[in-house]
Amino acid sequence: MNLANRVTLARIFLVPIFMFFILIRIPLGEYIAAAIFVLAASTDGLDGYIARARKEVTKFGKLMDPLADKLLVSAALISLVEIDLVPAWIAVVIIGREFAVTGLRSIAASEGIVISASKLGKFKTVTQIIAIVAIILNDFFVNIIGIPFNIGEIFIYIAVIFTLWSGVDYFAKGWQVLKLNK
Repeated sequence: MNLANRVTLARIFLVPIFMFFILIRIPLGEYIAAAIFVLAASTDGLDGYIARARKEVTKFGKLMDPLADKLLVSAALISLVEIDLVPAWIAVVIIGREFAVTGLRSIAASEGIVISASKLGKFKTVTQIIAIVAIILNDFFVNIIGIPFNIGEIFIYIAVIFTLWSGVDYFAKGWQVLKLNK
């Protein structure tokens, strides 16, 4: 168990802690939840960097890193649906895209083909993280900073657009790769 894998596992262990603070309505709970979410999300790039820098890329890390990412975002979206901050259809679109792309990657892997994360896919992840944090902190933006509109709502729609766009891109490129390698 190397350092990069420990960082990945820490991200997974932060998920239920995040959910506790976002779902149990306590004073400042949303701020704590947002901080935990940002901390967990920031470990995504960190674990990969550590693994590559130390030349400690493992099968465990290759499997668990994307799983941890999907678990974090899915748990956040489902929690936000539960507390009526995100419409269910948005969570279904985003989570459904993750299942679909994972399925495509699994098919490719069974053929010995690796479909790596694209820049568009990484940008999608960033927009989702920003949207989730903006939704959690919407009251702060409106009541403390004075932004007169729901900034989280704007960002979640941007995240949906990039989620769908990157999903279509993965499938277009993935099917091309699979067809060429038959």
